[in-house]
Amino acid sequence: MASHREATQPDKDYVDPNPMPPSVPHVNELGTTSAPLKSASYFIGDYCREVNEDFMLCKNQDRDPAHCLKEGRKVTRCAQEVISKIREACLVEFDAHWKCLENNNQYLQACRKQEKPFNQCVFTNFGLKKNIPGAPEGEPQVFEKKHPIFTRVQK
Repeated sequence: MASHREATQPDKDYVDPNPMPPSVPHVNELGTTSAPLKSASYFIGDYCREVNEDFMLCKNQDRDPAHCLKEGRKVTRCAQEVISKIREACLVEFDAHWKCLENNNQYLQACRKQEKPFNQCVFTNFGLKKNIPGAPEGEPQVFEKKHPIFTRVQK
């Protein structure tokens, strides 16, 4: 099998043999796994709305991945900014929520207890909103319900 990588896993970092062209600005990866991303996803969506919309409009104009690399880098930078701000202001609440997600197979309903203080911290420190798409208007969001029907263990 032809490959540019050896079959063994060397003790050195992987270096991409095809680096990005110099016209595309460099941006570091987020450095988070799926649980922290899911925990902060609604806040990333609210904070980075304009950048995300620009990226999606670019993707609709041209399906070529190279066409929207700059916009994609802006999205990554914005997500980095949100996560670093959340870590600075709400580290304890953020860690509790994403670790709960990690331990409960990413099920949000299993982590409502940890979600409430995390949401409150983000709402008070950043003024961000958490709106779930497709939720009925005029009714409280699922994370705001005082007596939810579904609990972690159904009776």
